[in-house]
Amino acid sequence: MIQLAPASKKPTLIAVLLVLAVGGIGGAATEIGPWYLQLIKPTWQPPDWAFGPVWTLLYITTSIAGVRAWRNANQQEKKYFLAAVLMNCVLNVLWSVLFFKLHRPDIALMEVGALWLSVLILTLLPWPYSRSSTWLMLPHLVWVSTAACLNLSIVKLNGPF
Repeated sequence: MIQLAPASKKPTLIAVLLVLAVGGIGGAATEIGPWYLQLIKPTWQPPDWAFGPVWTLLYITTSIAGVRAWRNANQQEKKYFLAAVLMNCVLNVLWSVLFFKLHRPDIALMEVGALWLSVLILTLLPWPYSRSSTWLMLPHLVWVSTAACLNLSIVKLNGPF
């Protein structure tokens, strides 16, 4: 018989599983193949090898922030927080699919605004009940801001798709 984690461990287990699912799906959608390699990219772009480790670190800090926020939130705050998390997960995966699978940086650029806003919401929403969660989310917001600028640069350098 499978025994579930005690109630106090459930938020951590759920956060880890969610991060693994989003990271796995997003990673599977990220193809660094001929199409991507032929794109003209700005000189300031971080090296391709850096993206995996940065996203891994961000997913770890995001899950820690999520667990802390969840544990400190009241029932109503939990509902809002869960909705924000799920929206962010969908938008995160969608961006990877649009950019890498469908080869549409232009459409991904339109979507990245919604993704950035979802990260901002996840950053600010827990401030009243978990300030540490807000601080832990700031690097994620900075990275998605950087990714949005990179996406914009790629569209400008490569023309319409």
